[in-house]
This record gives sequence, C-alpha cells and structure tokens, in this order.
Amino acid sequence: MAYYYDYDTFKEDVKKLVEMTSDCHPDTLLGIARGALTLAHAYAHATDNRNLFTVNSVLYDGDVKRSYAKLLNIPDLSEAKHVLILDDIVDTGETLYAVLKVLQERYPDIIFKSAALFTKPTAVIQPDYALHEATEWIDFFWEKDFQISEA
Repeated sequence: MAYYYDYDTFKEDVKKLVEMTSDCHPDTLLGIARGALTLAHAYAHATDNRNLFTVNSVLYDGDVKRSYAKLLNIPDLSEAKHVLILDDIVDTGETLYAVLKVLQERYPDIIFKSAALFTKPTAVIQPDYALHEATEWIDFFWEKDFQISEA
C-alpha cells in the first residue's frame, strides 16, 4: 500500500515550506533532479526567485541501489551567498549528504540549507526543514499521473 501525494496537497505544502524556510533568505535555489524538479519550480515561482538550478543525482539503476550517489551537472554557484537545496524526500539521506559534501567543498563561503517535503528518521542526514515524516511508500502525483502506459 502506498500513500498518494496529490497536487492539492502539494500546493498547500509549497506554501508551508516557503513560510518555514523564510528565515534562511535564499538568494539561490537548487533542486535535486529528478524528484525535486516539481518542488523547486513551484518554490521558485512562489518566492519569485529566478536563481534556480538543478543537480542530477543517480542513486538507483532501475530498482538496484548503487553503492554511492553519482552527481552530474553540478552548477556554478559562485555568485550565490545563501543556497536552499530542495528535495522531494530524504529517504536514506545519501543523496543529500553527497550533494552537500561536494557543494561545501567547492563553495566553502556559501551558506547551504536544505528542505524536503518528506523525510525518514533513519536517514544519515536530516534536512534543515521538512514537512512530513515518511512512514510508507509515497506515490507523488508527478510520478503517477504522468506515466504513459504502453498499449
């Protein structure tokens, strides 16, 4: 059994996350692709922040978990001062940990904060801001509603 995370709940959660993270004053947003692309886009519109970047992280090859998170397309954040990293869910925490490690090494003078819609208490790292604890599998509307089934 899975929890279906619908669009209307998402809209309300984006508003809550914007309010929750207002104290960090991000000048730059970074969404972890693919899961956080919808969240990062909505957050950027809600805050009228055009400094929106993405980083690709691959932790799974299909259903098989890799031994490390492979990061691709790391953006140039040299003009940023406060970056908010957004993700849909911090499950194991390995992706967020890897992203933070690389970015903090490359940009030691930038303040990085992280936010997620869902988190699991067993993750190796917790985001600075999170709305919900994941207690079951989550089917996000952007994953379920846009699947194209083959006839």
